[in-house]
Amino acid sequence: MVSEEMYVLGTKKSTIRTIFEFGQKRAAEVGAENIFDFSLGNPNVPAPDFIRDAAVDILMHGDPTEVHGYTIAPGKPAVREVLAADLKRCFGMEVTGKNLFMTAGAAASVTITFKALTEPGDEFVTFAPFFPEYRVFVEACGGKLVVVPAKTDDFQIDLTALERAVTPRTKAVIVNSPNNPSGAVYSETTIRRLADLLRAKEQEYGRPIFIVADEPYREIVYDGAVVPCIPLFYDNTIVCYSYSKSFSLPGERIGYIVVPDTAADFARIYGAIAGAARVLTHVNAPSLWQLVVARCAGRAADLSTYARNAALLYDGLTALGFSCVRPQGAFYLFPQALEPDDAAFCRRAQEYDLLLVPGRDFGCPGYFRAAYCVHTKMIEKSLPRFEELAKSYKSISE
Repeated sequence: MVSEEMYVLGTKKSTIRTIFEFGQKRAAEVGAENIFDFSLGNPNVPAPDFIRDAAVDILMHGDPTEVHGYTIAPGKPAVREVLAADLKRCFGMEVTGKNLFMTAGAAASVTITFKALTEPGDEFVTFAPFFPEYRVFVEACGGKLVVVPAKTDDFQIDLTALERAVTPRTKAVIVNSPNNPSGAVYSETTIRRLADLLRAKEQEYGRPIFIVADEPYREIVYDGAVVPCIPLFYDNTIVCYSYSKSFSLPGERIGYIVVPDTAADFARIYGAIAGAARVLTHVNAPSLWQLVVARCAGRAADLSTYARNAALLYDGLTALGFSCVRPQGAFYLFPQALEPDDAAFCRRAQEYDLLLVPGRDFGCPGYFRAAYCVHTKMIEKSLPRFEELAKSYKSISE
């Protein structure tokens, strides 16, 4: 009567959502102030005032037909030209409006790109730990996700393992930097070596291999870390971006895809992206928010809260004996669990009203994710609970 595959997807909740819902129920019992929910990557920094001011001004004084009406599928031409100019100014990318396709956020950007690229038998390679929805997105498009194991000493790319994973069936490599969940920023050295490896494989197999750069966190970096602009190092790069994190607009669903002229057969790729958007019923990105992000292009939100939270949680947990790579960006900490079974560890953490996500969901068992895009006071109040959790393992070992 219905697609069994779609039924399973629709009724099997993700671990993150299940933990989040548990927290909502528990909050009703003990009070929200006593729940330490690190499960969901929902930005707690308010959208900047200039976003609000732009939206209100456009709503009050803009042409209602333009503000609320359909746009052409790739997005308003004037908006794309403004955003392309900003990319050129910020990163030196040689793009114009014709290289951009506006989307309803990064999930749409990534899914449309996968759909546009996928042919029967294609494989997409990603690096653990990785955003779990990549598997859903790739498989829904008829592809296969190939996971390169995590390099847990620094969460950079294990290039030796990648070389073994790339085959004649590889269509693209997914690069998410700053990374969800590890917080790693892939260095320029890593990106250069990745580009060299893929160029050699392209020559060996006689076909393009793309990088799909998923970059919703690129503005959230710490301690002088720099996110390399991958198209400057590798021609066959398609960039997927969202304003969900940089402008704290996750619910508004606005982002874009960039297909540089340097990508192999640019016109066919861009056409396939338009076709993929069409079959995925992506009529156009929200008209109002296209206008808002164009008006606010080049402006920066105050994201310093995330740096403070990162330092507070990292210093607090490592002082308690947790092993963790210091995050360079995004807003997640990815420490090693205090027992091999990370799911069991997260269940034990719930006994202390700490809501954490098992690392196995990200392809990296034995670790857990803590999203610190929360109020700083919550992190401060949570540290005694983490201490109690750590002590409970010490008492077992004794």
